[in-house]
Amino acid sequence: MNRFAGLVLVLLAFGTASAQPKPILRRSDSFFGLHFDFHAGRNDSTIGRTLTAGMIDTLLSRVRPDFIQVDTKGHAGVTSYPTKVGYAYSRFTQDPLKLFREVTRRHGVALYVHHSGVWDNEAIRHHPAWARRFPDGRIDDRKTSVFGPYADSLLIPQLKEIADYGVDGVWTDGECWAVEPDYRPEVLAAFRQETGIQEVPKKKGDPHYDDFLEFQRKAFLRYVGHYVDEVHRYKPGFQIASNWAYSSFMPEPVTLNVDFISGDLNATNAANSAAFEARCIAPQGRPWDLMAWGFASNYDGVHSPKPARQLCQEAAQVLSMGGGFQAYFTQQRDASIKLWEVPVMEELARFCRARQAFCHKATPVPQVALLYSTAGYKAVSPNLYRPWNGEHNALRGILDLLLYNQLPTEILMEHHLRGRMASYPLIVVPEWATLDKGFRDELVQYARNGGNLLVIGSEAVLNFQDVLGVSLGDTIRGTPYFGLPNHITGTTARYRPFRPAAGTRTVGGLYGNGDMRDYRGPAASVAPLGKGRIAAVYLNLGAPYQQRETVQCRDFLAAVVKEVFPQPLVTVQGAPRVHLAVNRKAGKLMVNLVNMSGSHGNKAVHTLDDIQPLGPFRVQLRADRRPGRITLQPENRPVDFEYQNKVVSFFIPKLDVHSVAVIE
Repeated sequence: MNRFAGLVLVLLAFGTASAQPKPILRRSDSFFGLHFDFHAGRNDSTIGRTLTAGMIDTLLSRVRPDFIQVDTKGHAGVTSYPTKVGYAYSRFTQDPLKLFREVTRRHGVALYVHHSGVWDNEAIRHHPAWARRFPDGRIDDRKTSVFGPYADSLLIPQLKEIADYGVDGVWTDGECWAVEPDYRPEVLAAFRQETGIQEVPKKKGDPHYDDFLEFQRKAFLRYVGHYVDEVHRYKPGFQIASNWAYSSFMPEPVTLNVDFISGDLNATNAANSAAFEARCIAPQGRPWDLMAWGFASNYDGVHSPKPARQLCQEAAQVLSMGGGFQAYFTQQRDASIKLWEVPVMEELARFCRARQAFCHKATPVPQVALLYSTAGYKAVSPNLYRPWNGEHNALRGILDLLLYNQLPTEILMEHHLRGRMASYPLIVVPEWATLDKGFRDELVQYARNGGNLLVIGSEAVLNFQDVLGVSLGDTIRGTPYFGLPNHITGTTARYRPFRPAAGTRTVGGLYGNGDMRDYRGPAASVAPLGKGRIAAVYLNLGAPYQQRETVQCRDFLAAVVKEVFPQPLVTVQGAPRVHLAVNRKAGKLMVNLVNMSGSHGNKAVHTLDDIQPLGPFRVQLRADRRPGRITLQPENRPVDFEYQNKVVSFFIPKLDVHSVAVIE
């Protein structure tokens, strides 16, 4: 063989090797993705008309996601691929699902589908007997019954059909948040037989209504568990998430064989929404990601595309908690992709990829545990898994107060905290009027053993009245002014007067008429409890703060927290708009700094790019020994620091959207 022929063979071999597609990642190893859907309807008659392989190839080549999700069926119940087991009305010019699979496979990109479950208008139009029923017996023309044959007759056959395309999995939409109490005659008969309750309740406040909801929740879990297991038996590698299952919507331990947890954020105020939702999902122990909408909307059909900078800020909240991230862009009515949006996707992808090594699958360092009480949630919710009646307002408001005070905070449910409370220097109970008694007793014992417990809310304090070191008065509904001396603010909230016992300190005050001279009594207390401490705030802060954000409220809670948690692991000085998340990954401490500048809470602001860089500001870190080095990532910039009295101190000259200080 001559030298030239040998070179040709080498080049041919190299070309063949380089042409091999990269391996497709499972969801557990995926980090960045894109979601597309358009909820096909009966009038979409030319699906596939302008969708091309080149269009998909351009998207994947430029954005390089780990996965994409595309539409197969929305809430209308009409498929956007030529199903043989469901309802499709288009004169398909081609099979979009087949084309998406062919091109994604060549690129080594996983393909998932967006497929509506419980909410299926078309299934009910053809099969009214599959519908759930209202309390008055009327048929719901949108929601199927989880007690009926829908899953076996349509959902499971369609998912098997989709799996046969070689699709990697499904993001099932319209599930836990869509399911509602079902009053079909056979359901009521089953409830009576199982519980012995003969008078079936119809609304919150009726006797046994919570029992009825719990009966319905169990049925929903059986429904999801059934279709997940059946499809897994058919195609073991097919991966399934039921949208919002085991998230803030469903505050329960994971008991089903879902492969990953996912949900889509609020269309507006999504950066704060991401901070909340990421903290609810992260502790659940399954692979997870969150989806930001690539546009803002009032859910009125008018879409305002978000700048990449806004989406990067939303992504930063998710990445800082160790999760994967995806962004949602709508498909055209013929299933084609809007290529003009690709530059935004590219910029977002670059932002996320630069942080993957420092964020993905990182685990939080225990600092502040904010309790999401499953018992408390179910006690107030009139729905199964649909928290749209203010159930989260107090929790979200307290989280905002903690995060904007630069306190690294996790949201943990009872099953996360039981048996491991001692890991957390501070546990906060945010206005839950109802607590599981055994869990309440464990909280008290945690404090007696040396922990720090903070209880917030006029009703929540009743759970701990025997250990607060105060005598309580009756709750008052009013318009109190509260805060620190010469630094007060007004609110509309319930509050509860109290008298401190000997040895109990007080913090702040309540005032009438917005006048410091009209002192009504203290606003918070701090008392010793065994080897630890218990503090309490006797008015509701969270929900009012969601409606009336004030620096005085923020500073008041900071003063209370300082009484029981004076030395957090990390502090920031000079930048109140920075959120902190402190993680560990690969044996290194990762201090996430998220810039939360911008008009987030203003409902009239749909898109924004006024995320002004912050700095300079100081970061201080408690450490038993001097670090070897500190590097700001992804800038890869060494940071000068001082180390004195077991405190590391360094300046951040400028924080753009998100950086990670890597401590080694």
